Amino acid sequence: MKPQRSKRRNERRAPQKTPVARDSQPRPAEPASRLAPPRRSGPLPQERLPVILEVLPNDDYALIDSGAGQKLERYGPYRIVRPEGQAIWQPALGAAEWSKADAIFTGDTDEEGMGRWRFPREQLGETWPMRHDGIDYLGRFTSFRHVGVFPEQATHWSHMEALVRGAGRPVKVLNLFGYTGLASLVAARAGAEVTHVDASKKAIGWARENQEIAGLEGKPIRWICDDAVKFAEREMRRGNAYDIVLFDPPAYGRGPKGEVWQLFEDLPYLADLCRSILTPKPLAVVLTAYSIRASFFAIHALMRDTFAGMGGCVESGELVIREQSAGRAFSTSLFSRWVAS
Repeated sequence: MKPQRSKRRNERRAPQKTPVARDSQPRPAEPASRLAPPRRSGPLPQERLPVILEVLPNDDYALIDSGAGQKLERYGPYRIVRPEGQAIWQPALGAAEWSKADAIFTGDTDEEGMGRWRFPREQLGETWPMRHDGIDYLGRFTSFRHVGVFPEQATHWSHMEALVRGAGRPVKVLNLFGYTGLASLVAARAGAEVTHVDASKKAIGWARENQEIAGLEGKPIRWICDDAVKFAEREMRRGNAYDIVLFDPPAYGRGPKGEVWQLFEDLPYLADLCRSILTPKPLAVVLTAYSIRASFFAIHALMRDTFAGMGGCVESGELVIREQSAGRAFSTSLFSRWVAS
């Protein structure tokens, strides 16, 4: 709605692209504009950490069980088994429960489409209807094991929705690395004017399809296929500003014109850009990071430095899904968000 999601956004968010290893090819020197910005002056925002944001089992989604390198999930009516390297414990449920799976990701081919999925009960189509908090959208069996939503993000979505509804004024939301659009649809339903940016034409098409299925065609959402950094740079030059910015970058990715993204090198610059395109009375900036070799303390320190002099509070920690079978907390990603006073 980050799952192994280290390269997700311009893989998760660019479904047609093959993942590229971080060190698989030399990286050209960065232009001067992408260098880390100087440290901001002013008092640091208040801080709250660690913050653990949990998603509990519900009618739309549940992590039924996990273990032995796999997870058993329920998305709407379907049970799905996918690999999960973090599940180093043993399953709490027996084989009989796991055998009820409708779809199993096998990882035995690199082909696009459903080549990596096995359907032990009956053949399923490529897509199927799903729902999040009353918003209908399409799930899809992709060749890189994702299904079009990352349910642990639901806590961020509900927080954003409360900010939009409570603002008492028009709110503009920018969703960078927007993927299949659930965050954009939640914001639009709450009354925000949304700009959704993703580097993948395929992901943009899927997101627009989700808007139609959700019955939100009349809501103001701009769907833009572009490199996130280049788009933010242009918005800054144009003087366009937003009240809420979401950015959910991959560890490694490429834009639609081959633009290279490396999280550790490029994140400070993009975070500073996000501050630069905020309105005079902003509400929040939310950063999520998946499968990186760092603690949330790292992105927490970055966000506090980035928003020095802005007041408010930086909250950082982990996004967690609570397992249904044994109640284990399954951590999916790190996050840090600046929230205005």
